Amino acid sequence: MLNILANRTYRHLFLAQIIALVGTGLLTVALGLLAYKLAGTNAGSVLGTALAIKMLAYVLIAPVVGAFANMLPRRAFLVAMDLVRAGVALSLPFVTQIWQIYLLIFFLQSASAAFTPTFQATIPDVLPEESDYTRALSLSRMAYDMETLVSPILAAALLSIISYHWLFGGTVIGFICSAALVVSVSLPQSPAVPATGSIYAKTFRGIAIYLRTPRLRGLLGLNLAAAAGSSMVIVNTVVYVQSKLLRPSSDVPFALAAFGCGSMLIALFLPKLLDQRPDRPAMLSGAALMGGGLIAGAFVATMGGAYEWPALLMTWVVIGVGYSTTLTPSGRLLRRSASSDSRPAVFAAQFSLSHVCWLITYPIAGFMGAKFGMPATFVVLAAITIVGVAVAAIAWPANDPDVIEHRHTGLADQEHLHQGGQNDTDTHEHVFVIDEHHRRWPD
Repeated sequence: MLNILANRTYRHLFLAQIIALVGTGLLTVALGLLAYKLAGTNAGSVLGTALAIKMLAYVLIAPVVGAFANMLPRRAFLVAMDLVRAGVALSLPFVTQIWQIYLLIFFLQSASAAFTPTFQATIPDVLPEESDYTRALSLSRMAYDMETLVSPILAAALLSIISYHWLFGGTVIGFICSAALVVSVSLPQSPAVPATGSIYAKTFRGIAIYLRTPRLRGLLGLNLAAAAGSSMVIVNTVVYVQSKLLRPSSDVPFALAAFGCGSMLIALFLPKLLDQRPDRPAMLSGAALMGGGLIAGAFVATMGGAYEWPALLMTWVVIGVGYSTTLTPSGRLLRRSASSDSRPAVFAAQFSLSHVCWLITYPIAGFMGAKFGMPATFVVLAAITIVGVAVAAIAWPANDPDVIEHRHTGLADQEHLHQGGQNDTDTHEHVFVIDEHHRRWPD
């Protein structure tokens, strides 16, 4: 897997991703402490509002940026977003009012919503071989999982010798280092999309491509399944561990680490698995495993006694394995489903639509856990996961070739007709994606 790091451009981008993620992790810890300082016992409400603002920024900003990303130099754009994030992080220690947190979080997450899809859309151009790209996706998944493990430990170590305000400084350094690593390499620029159509059409171009592509409609169902599984872990772990199991707060990171370990474990083996099996059965199996883990969790939550704690840890491991298996290959589907000029818009659509799923499942997980207890919450989220799997299985056909024979009627561009194997005047075949020549998927 690590042989792809021999590619200098990818190596620098991967290091930039890791450093930025660690910086973001430090920011999360510092922001929680800042919220507690300003709001006291209402800190949870402040952080909940900040999380909602984050999700709204992701949902609203990503499609807009995806529409215009090809009009800007990739490297300059990525560096600019890193510097914006560094500037916001630098401002946070000087916050004295809660509304200032909300405003700065919106700017920070808007920059992240612009940076992340553009960054993700760049990697397939840096690593054009599918096997290399698959390994890059696994490394990226591991980087996200490592961030959840390393950042809290690093933050705890730093807080033993410095004030939490200095954690924001670590975040600033992380984003500046990320920008420097991006500057150090030359990035391929995707072909520019002709500047035609309204702003509305440009903004929703990626979403239109996404929703007209069967495998991506299936991916949307899998996004919902993954959001349901991960929401149970993210939202209710602290409540389950401390309120239901009456265990110390120091055990909360161990529970979260169990989820991360499950995700990392499968990420190590996923490239070899995907070399042997298509994406669809692997991703559907991963989502089904999450559903099974949630159903098992409902039984664990009624267990009681000394075995409930280790059983919970195993449940989180299983959900982590399913989560990584479901989402890690998603980049391959996006790459297959878009031409190079459309790729930033399609990655932005995935970024936005996947976070819509979390906007749905986060409140459900929180409300159900508070009002009806953990067993009922497990059952409801398991049901949502099963719905997501069913939608994916129906929307994404088992027979899903890249090259599709299709017919054009009244196409003026005769050059396009000769790009594939022409059978008659209007019929030919080639790798099929939704674009200006192909507005709908062939029946």
